[in-house]
Amino acid sequence: MKDNVQISRFLSYILRHAPESIGLTLDDQGWGEISTLISLAQENGTPLTLKLIKDVVETNDKKRFAISEDGLFIRAVQGHSLKTTVDYQAITPPKILYHGTATRFITSIFDQGLIPNGRQYVHLSQDYKTAVNVGNRHGKAVVLTVDSEKMFSEGFEFYQADNGVWLTLSVPAKYLKIDENE
Repeated sequence: MKDNVQISRFLSYILRHAPESIGLTLDDQGWGEISTLISLAQENGTPLTLKLIKDVVETNDKKRFAISEDGLFIRAVQGHSLKTTVDYQAITPPKILYHGTATRFITSIFDQGLIPNGRQYVHLSQDYKTAVNVGNRHGKAVVLTVDSEKMFSEGFEFYQADNGVWLTLSVPAKYLKIDENE
Protein backbone atom coordinates (compact mmCIF):
# COMPACT_ATOMS: atom_id res chain seq x y z
CA MET A 1 0.00 0.00 0.00
CA LYS A 2 2.85 2.36 0.79
CA ASP A 3 4.11 1.87 -2.77
CA ASN A 4 0.67 2.77 -4.12
CA VAL A 5 0.59 6.01 -2.11
CA GLN A 6 4.05 6.99 -3.34
CA ILE A 7 3.19 6.09 -6.93
CA SER A 8 -0.11 8.01 -6.69
CA ARG A 9 1.76 11.10 -5.48
CA PHE A 10 4.32 10.68 -8.27
CA LEU A 11 1.59 10.30 -10.92
CA SER A 12 -0.30 13.32 -9.53
CA TYR A 13 2.81 15.45 -9.75
CA ILE A 14 3.74 14.32 -13.24
CA LEU A 15 0.28 14.18 -14.83
CA ARG A 16 -1.22 17.26 -13.13
CA HIS A 17 1.71 19.62 -12.78
CA ALA A 18 5.14 18.76 -14.21
CA PRO A 19 5.41 16.16 -16.98
CA GLU A 20 8.50 17.98 -18.24
CA SER A 21 10.32 17.14 -15.00
CA ILE A 22 10.91 13.65 -16.41
CA GLY A 23 10.64 14.58 -20.10
CA LEU A 24 7.07 13.33 -20.63
CA THR A 25 4.86 14.98 -23.24
CA LEU A 26 1.10 15.13 -22.71
CA ASP A 27 -1.41 15.85 -25.47
CA ASP A 28 -3.86 18.73 -25.19
CA GLN A 29 -6.32 16.50 -23.28
CA GLY A 30 -3.66 15.58 -20.72
CA TRP A 31 -3.00 12.04 -21.97
CA GLY A 32 0.51 10.60 -21.80
CA GLU A 33 1.72 7.32 -23.26
CA ILE A 34 2.04 4.74 -20.47
CA SER A 35 5.08 2.96 -21.93
CA THR A 36 6.93 6.29 -22.25
CA LEU A 37 5.91 7.29 -18.72
CA ILE A 38 7.27 4.01 -17.33
CA SER A 39 10.58 4.34 -19.23
CA LEU A 40 11.10 7.97 -18.24
CA ALA A 41 10.16 7.34 -14.61
CA GLN A 42 12.63 4.47 -14.38
CA GLU A 43 15.36 6.57 -16.02
CA ASN A 44 14.69 9.20 -13.35
CA GLY A 45 14.86 6.76 -10.44
CA THR A 46 11.18 5.93 -9.87
CA PRO A 47 10.57 2.17 -10.13
CA LEU A 48 7.31 2.39 -12.07
CA THR A 49 5.67 -0.63 -13.69
CA LEU A 50 2.45 -1.22 -15.61
CA LYS A 51 1.16 -3.32 -12.70
CA LEU A 52 1.77 -0.47 -10.21
CA ILE A 53 0.03 2.03 -12.50
CA LYS A 54 -3.00 -0.24 -12.91
CA ASP A 55 -3.14 -0.91 -9.15
CA VAL A 56 -3.10 2.82 -8.38
CA VAL A 57 -5.74 3.64 -11.00
CA GLU A 58 -8.03 0.83 -9.81
CA THR A 59 -7.61 1.35 -6.06
CA ASN A 60 -7.30 5.12 -5.70
CA ASP A 61 -10.31 6.14 -3.63
CA LYS A 62 -10.38 9.58 -5.24
CA LYS A 63 -10.28 8.15 -8.78
CA ARG A 64 -7.63 10.69 -9.76
CA PHE A 65 -6.47 8.90 -12.90
CA ALA A 66 -7.94 7.34 -16.03
CA ILE A 67 -6.48 4.89 -18.52
CA SER A 68 -7.63 5.18 -22.12
CA GLU A 69 -9.93 2.52 -23.54
CA ASP A 70 -7.07 1.03 -25.58
CA GLY A 71 -4.93 0.83 -22.43
CA LEU A 72 -2.06 2.81 -23.95
CA PHE A 73 -2.49 6.23 -22.30
CA ILE A 74 -3.05 7.67 -18.82
CA ARG A 75 -4.14 11.07 -17.54
CA ALA A 76 -5.13 12.84 -14.36
CA VAL A 77 -8.90 13.29 -14.26
CA GLN A 78 -8.77 16.79 -12.72
CA GLY A 79 -6.63 19.03 -10.55
CA HIS A 80 -4.27 20.24 -13.26
CA SER A 81 -2.14 23.32 -12.94
CA LEU A 82 -1.06 22.63 -16.53
CA LYS A 83 -2.95 24.23 -19.37
CA THR A 84 -4.68 21.09 -20.53
CA THR A 85 -8.09 21.12 -22.12
CA VAL A 86 -9.80 18.08 -20.67
CA ASP A 87 -13.08 17.99 -22.54
CA TYR A 88 -15.60 18.45 -19.75
CA GLN A 89 -19.23 18.90 -20.75
CA ALA A 90 -21.15 21.67 -19.00
CA ILE A 91 -24.02 20.19 -16.99
CA THR A 92 -26.63 21.32 -14.50
CA PRO A 93 -25.27 21.10 -10.96
CA PRO A 94 -27.18 20.06 -7.86
CA LYS A 95 -28.86 22.93 -5.98
CA ILE A 96 -26.10 23.05 -3.37
CA LEU A 97 -22.45 22.06 -3.55
CA TYR A 98 -19.81 22.17 -0.82
CA HIS A 99 -16.26 23.44 -0.55
CA GLY A 100 -13.99 22.38 2.28
CA THR A 101 -11.24 24.74 3.37
CA ALA A 102 -9.31 25.76 6.47
CA THR A 103 -10.63 28.44 8.81
CA ARG A 104 -7.55 30.60 8.16
CA PHE A 105 -8.70 31.13 4.54
CA ILE A 106 -12.25 32.30 5.31
CA THR A 107 -11.53 36.05 5.33
CA SER A 108 -9.82 35.99 1.94
CA ILE A 109 -12.52 33.70 0.50
CA PHE A 110 -15.26 36.11 1.53
CA ASP A 111 -13.18 38.99 0.11
CA GLN A 112 -12.44 37.46 -3.29
CA GLY A 113 -14.65 34.37 -3.59
CA LEU A 114 -13.33 30.94 -4.44
CA ILE A 115 -10.63 31.05 -7.09
CA PRO A 116 -8.61 28.20 -8.63
CA ASN A 117 -5.29 29.20 -6.96
CA GLY A 118 -3.01 27.74 -9.62
CA ARG A 119 -5.45 25.12 -10.84
CA GLN A 120 -7.78 25.51 -13.77
CA TYR A 121 -10.99 25.16 -11.76
CA VAL A 122 -12.41 25.53 -8.27
CA HIS A 123 -13.13 22.05 -6.88
CA LEU A 124 -16.49 21.40 -5.21
CA SER A 125 -18.11 18.31 -3.77
CA GLN A 126 -21.65 17.08 -3.70
CA ASP A 127 -21.47 15.72 -0.18
CA TYR A 128 -20.64 17.34 3.12
CA LYS A 129 -18.30 14.60 4.40
CA THR A 130 -15.98 14.91 1.41
CA ALA A 131 -15.81 18.67 1.93
CA VAL A 132 -14.88 18.16 5.59
CA ASN A 133 -12.11 15.76 4.59
CA VAL A 134 -10.76 18.24 2.04
CA GLY A 135 -10.83 21.05 4.58
CA ASN A 136 -9.01 18.94 7.17
CA ARG A 137 -6.07 18.54 4.80
CA HIS A 138 -5.38 22.26 5.12
CA GLY A 139 -5.93 22.82 8.85
CA LYS A 140 -9.05 23.22 10.99
CA ALA A 141 -11.85 22.54 8.54
CA VAL A 142 -14.76 24.76 7.69
CA VAL A 143 -17.34 23.84 5.07
CA LEU A 144 -18.87 26.39 2.75
CA THR A 145 -22.15 25.83 0.94
CA VAL A 146 -22.28 27.04 -2.63
CA ASP A 147 -25.60 28.15 -4.09
CA SER A 148 -24.83 26.39 -7.35
CA GLU A 149 -28.45 26.50 -8.49
CA LYS A 150 -28.43 30.31 -8.40
CA MET A 151 -24.96 30.48 -9.98
CA PHE A 152 -26.10 28.23 -12.82
CA SER A 153 -29.28 30.28 -13.36
CA GLU A 154 -27.08 33.38 -13.61
CA GLY A 155 -24.87 31.90 -16.33
CA PHE A 156 -22.04 30.11 -14.52
CA GLU A 157 -20.98 26.80 -16.03
CA PHE A 158 -20.36 23.65 -14.03
CA TYR A 159 -18.59 20.47 -15.03
CA GLN A 160 -18.22 17.12 -13.35
CA ALA A 161 -14.97 15.21 -13.64
CA ASP A 162 -15.05 11.44 -14.10
CA ASN A 163 -14.29 10.99 -10.39
CA GLY A 164 -17.35 13.02 -9.30
CA VAL A 165 -15.58 16.27 -8.39
CA TRP A 166 -17.58 19.32 -9.47
CA LEU A 167 -15.64 22.07 -11.24
CA THR A 168 -16.30 25.72 -12.03
CA LEU A 169 -14.05 28.62 -12.96
CA SER A 170 -14.76 30.64 -9.80
CA VAL A 171 -17.37 31.17 -7.11
CA PRO A 172 -18.07 34.80 -6.21
CA ALA A 173 -18.51 35.35 -2.45
CA LYS A 174 -22.19 36.27 -2.81
CA TYR A 175 -22.96 32.57 -3.54
CA LEU A 176 -21.15 31.31 -0.43
CA LYS A 177 -22.11 30.83 3.18
CA ILE A 178 -20.60 28.94 6.07
CA ASP A 179 -22.44 25.65 6.44
CA GLU A 180 -24.92 25.62 9.32
CA ASN A 181 -23.46 22.34 10.63
CA GLU A 182 -20.28 24.19 11.60
